[in-house]
Amino acid sequence: MTRTLALLLLLTMPAFAAVGTPEERLPDPAQEARAEAIGRQLRCLVCQNQSIEDSDADLARDLRRVVRERVAAGEDSTRVIDFVHARYGDFVLLRPPVNAVTALLWATPAIALGGGILAILLMRRRIAATPEPAPLTEAERTRLAELDETPRV
Repeated sequence: MTRTLALLLLLTMPAFAAVGTPEERLPDPAQEARAEAIGRQLRCLVCQNQSIEDSDADLARDLRRVVRERVAAGEDSTRVIDFVHARYGDFVLLRPPVNAVTALLWATPAIALGGGILAILLMRRRIAATPEPAPLTEAERTRLAELDETPRV
């Protein structure tokens, strides 16, 4: 039990470690906090389901560096995000804007939920419409009784 617990703790240690090295961090804590907040809004293009702050990929490290350079240069958060968005498109945003291109992306959960509800309703209707089986005839009852009395091998 102790070995299992130690192994689990060892495997989860990277999750608790900060991504990046101290050299990447900005000296001003306020700017660093703003850079991290911006980085949490940008998707790692390699990992696809992690922000650039959570990813350890080389491209994420490069994007973190770009964000920190722009924050250190005094740009506001919107301009930094717009800069990255202009170069990588809607996919780099963890919350892409709602427009004609991303409408299907935003509508997919509702479509899936509606499809599931429709499938359940159709199955219930089909089950309700299934007729009751006809009762057994006397000949079928006799044959069934014979089969029940037959010894099984």
